[in-house]
Amino acid sequence: MADDVAIQHNLSAEGAALAGAETHATVEHHAEPALLGIAPPVAVVSTSMIVLLAIAVWKGLPGMLTKGLDSRIAEIKAQLEEAKTLRAEAEALRKEYADKIANAEKDAAAMIEHAQHEAEAIVAKAEHDAAEVIVRREKMAQDKIGAAELAAVTGLRNQAAAAAAAAAKGLIAANHSADADKALVDQAIAGI
Repeated sequence: MADDVAIQHNLSAEGAALAGAETHATVEHHAEPALLGIAPPVAVVSTSMIVLLAIAVWKGLPGMLTKGLDSRIAEIKAQLEEAKTLRAEAEALRKEYADKIANAEKDAAAMIEHAQHEAEAIVAKAEHDAAEVIVRREKMAQDKIGAAELAAVTGLRNQAAAAAAAAAKGLIAANHSADADKALVDQAIAGI
C-alpha cells in the first residue's frame, strides 16, 4: 500500500512536470501522511468511527436512546391526556357558567316582570285607596255641612223661640194683670 502511495505521488509529479508552463518552480509537493505508513487519514477516521459505533451498539446505546425516547413519549402522552382532561373540565365549566348566565338572565327578566306587576298593583291599590279617601272626605265634609246647617237651624229656632217667648211675655205682661191672672186660674181650677 505504501508502494501505491509512492507511485501515485510520482505520477502526480511527472504530470506537473509535463504541464510545467502552468506550475511554478517553487511549488513543493508534500507527501500525504499515513498512519504508521499503512493507511491514509480517511481510512483511519472511518475505522475509528466504525469502532466507536460498534462499542456504542455493544454497550446498548441504541436501547438506552430508545428507552429515553420512549419515556419522553410516555410523558408527552400523559401530558396530552392531562391536557385533554383539563380541556374537558374547562368545557364543562364553560357550559355550566353559560347555563348559569342564561338562567340568571331568565331570572332577571322574571324579576323585572314580577316587579312591574307589583308596581301596577301598588298603583291600582293607591288609586283605589285615594278614591276611597276622597269619597270618605266628601261624606265627612257633607256630614259637617249638614251638622252645621242643623246647628244653624236649631240655633235660629232657639233664637226665634226665645224671641217669641220674650215677645209673648211682654204681650202677656202688658195685656194681663194680676186680676186677669186670678180669673184664669179660677177658671182652670173649675174645669178640673
